[in-house]
Amino acid sequence: MGTITHQQITKDPLLQPLTIRKLTLRNRIMSTSHAAGLEEGGMPGEAYQLYHTEKAKGGLALSMFGGSSNVDRDSPNIFRQLNVGDDRIISYFQQFSERMHAQGAALMCQITHLGRRGDPYAGDRLPTIAPSVIRETLHRSIPKEMDEHDIDRVVRAYAEAARRCKEGGLDGLETLAAGHLIGQFLSPLTNRRTDHFGGSLENRVRFPLMVHEAIRKAVGDDFVIGMRFTIDERTPGGLSFDDCVEIALILRNAGAVDFINAVYGSMDTMRGLSEQNMPGMGSPIAPWVEPIGQFKREVDLPVFHAARIADVASARYAIAEGKLDMAAMTRAQIADPYIVEKIRTGRENEIRPCVGATHCQSPQRPSCLHNPATGREAQLHHKFEKTEGPQRRIAVIGGGPAGLEAARICAERGHNVSLYEAAPQLGGQILVGAAGSWRRDLMGIVDWRVSELERLNVRVHTNSYMEDSDVQALNPDVVIVATGGLPNVDLTSGGDHCMNTWDVLTGHASASGSVLVFDGTGRHPAPLAAEKLASQGLNVTYCSIDGQIAEELTYVERFRWKKRFLELGINPVFDTKLVSVNRVNNRLQARIVNEVSQQESLIDVDHVVVEQGTVPMEDVYAGLRSQSANDGVTDINALLSMHPQPKLKDEGFELHRIGDAVSSRNIHSAMLDAHRICSVL
Repeated sequence: MGTITHQQITKDPLLQPLTIRKLTLRNRIMSTSHAAGLEEGGMPGEAYQLYHTEKAKGGLALSMFGGSSNVDRDSPNIFRQLNVGDDRIISYFQQFSERMHAQGAALMCQITHLGRRGDPYAGDRLPTIAPSVIRETLHRSIPKEMDEHDIDRVVRAYAEAARRCKEGGLDGLETLAAGHLIGQFLSPLTNRRTDHFGGSLENRVRFPLMVHEAIRKAVGDDFVIGMRFTIDERTPGGLSFDDCVEIALILRNAGAVDFINAVYGSMDTMRGLSEQNMPGMGSPIAPWVEPIGQFKREVDLPVFHAARIADVASARYAIAEGKLDMAAMTRAQIADPYIVEKIRTGRENEIRPCVGATHCQSPQRPSCLHNPATGREAQLHHKFEKTEGPQRRIAVIGGGPAGLEAARICAERGHNVSLYEAAPQLGGQILVGAAGSWRRDLMGIVDWRVSELERLNVRVHTNSYMEDSDVQALNPDVVIVATGGLPNVDLTSGGDHCMNTWDVLTGHASASGSVLVFDGTGRHPAPLAAEKLASQGLNVTYCSIDGQIAEELTYVERFRWKKRFLELGINPVFDTKLVSVNRVNNRLQARIVNEVSQQESLIDVDHVVVEQGTVPMEDVYAGLRSQSANDGVTDINALLSMHPQPKLKDEGFELHRIGDAVSSRNIHSAMLDAHRICSVL
């Protein structure tokens, strides 16, 4: 990679300022509003603020927050949103804005009324409201049709919420139209009224105009106001691109909005959320930049946009070509909040990639699959200081995700690090998990760390199977065992007749005819194996112990697997456990039990593939324990308080195991193990 000159950096389209009204944003990179999962009783407390402040330290221009912050009582907190309908939030906003402004970043909140997307059984258990009595299948409520008293009340609630944003020192706000109450008035799919709020497009835009007029009166002319707005619902009978342009022009000409935060498609179905609004791994990078660029040309307003703008090159193209005014790298900054700083200092190759795994949309949000510091800024660090103690000789045994991260962190801390991997290639189980039709981007987790270890001069040894005596001969001060696990195929009987998912995905075993794939984890390996076998023409029977496919994964991943199974003609059987496998003549007979009815069945197939997670490879760890100063014990209290680990005796090295060498978990857990132990070494 050639050296990036100062002139190239200063002329970078991403680093140019943008002025809207009296607000000047220092560059063109932002984070869009999302429900971060860090609120405390509907308020943005310390953890919430630190999560956003880290991105401000990293150089972004604008952080939008709130993720559907509710303006009134019948818009309940169902996504862990903020409650912007309460004056208590003002003091939190004031502290929040002071923190962000001190780092040079602007701050805006998204405010909304959920309308029919709410839940009549949550919060105050009030009926949901909407323009018309039309149920949203995704969120399930059957709303009350709003009368004009409801309309006037909600308009006032928006204005009061806007006042709180301004008194809180924020730089602006956006309302959320798409799928929420404002959007429900706009779309003919959800607005079937026959009064002056329904029918024609001009009538349907009346409520949004009333809301924004009231907001402007509440905050004055200097406050920046925008709308998160779909440019095309992509649904039969819904808003077309031309409709959306016309609505945006009405809003612009009325002075109702200073910018449009553009989204694409609908968000009231799982398909709309997963494939249009928030596409993940397996989707194209920045899929909607071109139609949004066309929309921007039509409406002549500043346009923000987020939808898998996951890399700097895509963001730079979108800004340089005039497709967008602000590139919203929201999930990319969950992976690496220091994107802007690394661009500005000519270190783009050090940016931790967003691989689109959608772990940040899991119940553990906003945590990144391979950056456990995100969302834990009060406990973990995105940057590592050099150790104040002695430089230590650290041996990392295993080159999967846990070992790679441990070696990286220890090297960042200034230690003398060597990594030993038994296989010829680094990556561990990720090499298996990146198989299939849409999981290849997972390799970014490995590739980035390999690059970082090269930069940090870590000595990496592949094809190096280490016995405990080999490790002791290194005379280490610390040993981190990250040897991972081996597939668990244990059954009541007959496990020796079965293949595991690794056999299938690596091609180490071949199969033909019919196959039973048993999923005992609800993770990716079993669906990946079923996909590969079905694609090869085998007749696949898929049994899961869970009540739905990919139970342990995010809703985006579940949707993709449902769709993939439909494409392949796989009809999964749920709530079913594989008990035993017997060989009968030249075939296998699998005994399965339905967990609901307890009914047993026998299935005759040519092959059985079992996925039950892994069991730790612990021989090296077990052999080293007696030589270690801590008997291989990782003290839980020290671990969670981020303190150095105590010794049990004066002599010997410190020994820990991490990742699947401890127990079968996911990549994020392996990374978190490495952070908790290695960042205090």
